[in-house]
Amino acid sequence: MSTILNYSTHNDTPLPQVHGMKVAIVAAEWNRHITDALLNGAIERLHEESFTDDCIDTYRVPGTVELTFAAARLMKTGKYDAIIVLGCVIRGDTSHFDYVCQSVTEGTTRLNSRAEIPVIFGVLTTDNEQQALDRAGGKLGNKGAEAAECAIKMHDFALRTR
Repeated sequence: MSTILNYSTHNDTPLPQVHGMKVAIVAAEWNRHITDALLNGAIERLHEESFTDDCIDTYRVPGTVELTFAAARLMKTGKYDAIIVLGCVIRGDTSHFDYVCQSVTEGTTRLNSRAEIPVIFGVLTTDNEQQALDRAGGKLGNKGAEAAECAIKMHDFALRTR
């Protein structure tokens, strides 16, 4: 759902209780002032759900396209119950925006269709920097926090459907 239509960071659905869940969060370095806010939002939300720091590993990659490579590598380790990818792509004057968005979206979808664990898409694709700031802890909440909630819910789903 569009953030503009539903801008509450916390969903009304209670989060399931998961114990011993291990999460990897991969954040792009590009637009770091945005991705740092998303990363902090995800970590804070996990802490609110009683995750300790030893249950959360964070990684950095240069850009948004590299998120799917990192997620695929982390999946192979078998150490994680969910992986969250965080990035920010802001539209510019060229078609580069479209290629990056398509690449990371299709890559994440491909990983999810083949995986035993969820890969959560926490990539902002905005027309301008202000839209990104609004979604990275600004007036429209924090998509990193929402990605953390999604990771918990999808891990629970995976457990219930094995």
